[in-house]
Amino acid sequence: MAARSKAHTALAALREDLAGEVFAPPDPGYDEARGGFDARIDRRPAVIARCAHAADVVRAVRFARELDLHIAVQGGGHGPAGPRVDGALVVDLRRMRGVTVDPAAEAVRVAGGATMSDLDRATQPYALATTGGRFSTTGVGAYALGGGTGWLDRAFGLAVDQLLGVELVTADAERVHANADENPELFWALHGGDGAFGVVTALTLELRELPAFSVALLLCPPESGPALVRAFREVVRTGPDEAGGAVLYLTGPPAESGLRCAALLTYAGGEAGLRKLAEPLLALPHETDIVGALPYADVQCLLDPPPGVRHDGSAECLADLPDELVDLFHARAQRMPASPGSRHALFPLGGAIASGPREFPVAYRDASWIAHPFACWADPADDERETAWVREACAEVRPWSTGDVCLDFVGDEGPERLRAALGAGNLLRLEKVKRRWDPDDVFRFGHTVKPV
Repeated sequence: MAARSKAHTALAALREDLAGEVFAPPDPGYDEARGGFDARIDRRPAVIARCAHAADVVRAVRFARELDLHIAVQGGGHGPAGPRVDGALVVDLRRMRGVTVDPAAEAVRVAGGATMSDLDRATQPYALATTGGRFSTTGVGAYALGGGTGWLDRAFGLAVDQLLGVELVTADAERVHANADENPELFWALHGGDGAFGVVTALTLELRELPAFSVALLLCPPESGPALVRAFREVVRTGPDEAGGAVLYLTGPPAESGLRCAALLTYAGGEAGLRKLAEPLLALPHETDIVGALPYADVQCLLDPPPGVRHDGSAECLADLPDELVDLFHARAQRMPASPGSRHALFPLGGAIASGPREFPVAYRDASWIAHPFACWADPADDERETAWVREACAEVRPWSTGDVCLDFVGDEGPERLRAALGAGNLLRLEKVKRRWDPDDVFRFGHTVKPV
C-alpha cells in the first residue's frame, strides 16, 4: 500500500512538473502514445513521458529512478523493431524535433526526436547535407548512434563519422556533453554503440556541401531483374564515390502492378554526370524511368515503408556480389510476400565508408553490400509466413556474409549479433563505459551492452 501511494504521489508530481504530456493507463491518449511503427509490438509501459525539452527528460529520468523503473527511449523515427517495455518508463522525444543549422560552421544541431525529413529540409536551403538514412521517417538520433548508412554514405561516410557532439541525460538524471574534448570515452562509445548510455537529447553533426543531387529510377518486370542487378553492380563498382543507391525487388508503390525489380541510382552531383553514369542501366529494356535532378530531401521519401502495419526486417553484410548470389537474390524475390511495401534490397557500400575512421565500434566498413529483406503485412495470421521469408532470405546469402552486422537494419537478434555489430574487440571497452554511466543497467532496451 505504501509503495502504491508513493507511485501515485510521484506520478502526480510528474504530471505537474512536465511541460510535455504524461500518459499512464487508463489515461485518454495512452493507447495512441504507446503505439509504435510495427503493429506486432503490443507494449504496455507503466508511464509515458512525452518530453518537451531536455529539462523534462531530466525530470522523467529522476521519476523513474525514484520508483526503480527501467527506461526505454522513443526517438522520432520508426526503428527496425519496437522494444517490449511492459512496466517501464518510456521517455518519448517526439515533441523535441528542432533542427538548427549553422551554415558558417557547416554544422547542425538536431534534437533527439527529429526525423530525417526534419533534418534534410532544414539543411537543404543552404545547399548542405549530412549522411542520412533511406527513409524520411527514420529518427536521426538512433540512426546516427547505430552507425548510419544511407544515400550519401559512399560520398560522405557514415553518419557517425559526422558526429561532432552529443548532449544526453544520464541514468543519474544529469545533463552532460560528450565530444572530442569533454567525456571523450563516452563520445567514442556513442560512435556506433547506440543508446545504451543515456537519453540523447541532441546531436551536432558536420555538414557537407551538396549543391546538386540527382537520381535515376528504373522499373522492369521481375524476369529482367538479374540483368538490371548486374548492370547496377558494375555502374557502382566502376563509378565514383558520389554514386550510390539501391537495387531491389518490391511490391506496391512505385510498383503498382505487382512484383517489379527497381534500380535507384543516386548521385551527389548534377544531372549531366548522373546521365553518363546511368547509360548502361538505361540501355536495358525497362518499363519506366525517371532521370534528373531531385532535391535530396525528396529522395528520402521514395521508399518510405507504410505505417500502422506489421513489419519485419533484417540484414546481412556481404563481402561481394557474384553472379551466383545475384541469381539467388532473384529467386528469393519470386517468393516474396505480395503485401504492398515489402522489398528485397541490396545497398552498395565502399567509398568513404571503407576509408572512414577505424577506431569506432562500427564493424562493417569493409563490407561491399548490404542485403536487406523487409516484409510488410496486415493480417496477424501471416506473421509466421512473413517472418520466415525474412529469415530465409538472410540465411541464403550468409555464405557470402562478412559476419558483420549493421545495427540500423536489425532489431533485437541476440547478443552474438550485437557483438558482430560492435566488433568483439570493442565490446569490453563499451561495457566499461556502460559501467561508468549506467551501472544499474537502467537503459536496457534495444541494442544495449551490459555493464561489465
